[in-house]
Formats: sequence, structure tokens, C-alpha cells
Amino acid sequence: MTHGYQLAYRLGVTPWERAGQGATEQLAALLDRERRESNAHPARALDLGCGTGSHTVELANRGWDATGVDSVEHALAKARRRPQAERTRFVLGDVTDLGAVDLEGGIDFFLDIGCFHGLTDDQRAAQARGVSDLATPTATLLMLAFRPGRRPLLPRGANQADIERAFTDWQVVAAEPADTSGMPGPLKKTAPHWFRLRRVR
Repeated sequence: MTHGYQLAYRLGVTPWERAGQGATEQLAALLDRERRESNAHPARALDLGCGTGSHTVELANRGWDATGVDSVEHALAKARRRPQAERTRFVLGDVTDLGAVDLEGGIDFFLDIGCFHGLTDDQRAAQARGVSDLATPTATLLMLAFRPGRRPLLPRGANQADIERAFTDWQVVAAEPADTSGMPGPLKKTAPHWFRLRRVR
């Protein structure tokens, strides 16, 4: 998947970024809830597979000490040129090997918008281990994932059972359909959901 994303970013073919623009109100409400319920001041957030960093900057604008991590340098270069990007930090790294990335532990909130659901089972387990190693005991994670299915050129998807199988130190405490009003027809059929996880051990 990494090579495919590298090519897509270089060619400017990034439909997943445009598809998310129609659900800004729902995402804003979800992020506001996380910020309200966080007991940490300042609270630290990590955007997993941040791409060009729009969500990382949004986290910073909501008061998080926000970092974005992605394996595509071309995407990170765009992220660093975003307005207000100076309020965030962007690091090059693999979400399936977070221990090798220049990150400090004690992270209170993780955001995964369309990253986990494209990984293999082994990669998912590796991402979950890395997240757990970086997380505070009361951390939460918000994840957007497509419904599982075989779809050409689209991620394989993940359901609640897939997430729970990887994130054994976490509990899914909420699941709700994502707003698909701004998505093209093929993406609407993926029936994406938001999953909220809380660290339990």
C-alpha cells in the first residue's frame, strides 16, 4: 500500500482527501467530545497515517499538542506547508513500526482516519502494539473504517471484531455510521463507521 500511496500523492490523485470534506461537521463534533473528556492539560494527540495533515492541524486548532505520522514524505512535505502547520509536528514513519519512529510516549488521543482498515492482519496487530506502547492509561482512539469487502483499488475494510482482535488492550466503547454525504457513490457503498476505543490495560 505504501508504494501506491507514494505514487498517488506524487500524481495528486488523492480522492480520499476530497471524500472526507463532506463530513467535517461530524468529525468536528467527535473531536470536540474527545477534547472535552480529556483530563490531560495539555493533551497530546497522534494522527496515524496523517497524509497531508489536515486533521493534524485541526487537532492543534482544538487545543491538542498534535503530531502527525505518515510513511509518504511527499505528503508530509505538503502537510508542513499548510497554514498553521507550525502549531503541529510531522514525522516520517511507519504506523506498523511506531517504536522506530521519533515519538515520545504519554499520548492521550489517537486518530486513525482510513489507515488501519487497509493493513494486513499482521500489520494491524503491529500498529495496535505500537499505539499501546505510546498511550497513557486513559487514552482514547477514534478510527474511521470501511465495512469489510472486496473492492478493487479500495482498502479491505474492517469491522468491530477486526479492531478488537488487533487492539487487545482496548475496548470499543462506541460505533456509529459515518456521514457519507460528501462521498462519491463507490465510497458510500463501503458504509464507513466511526469506532471509539478506550485503553483498558
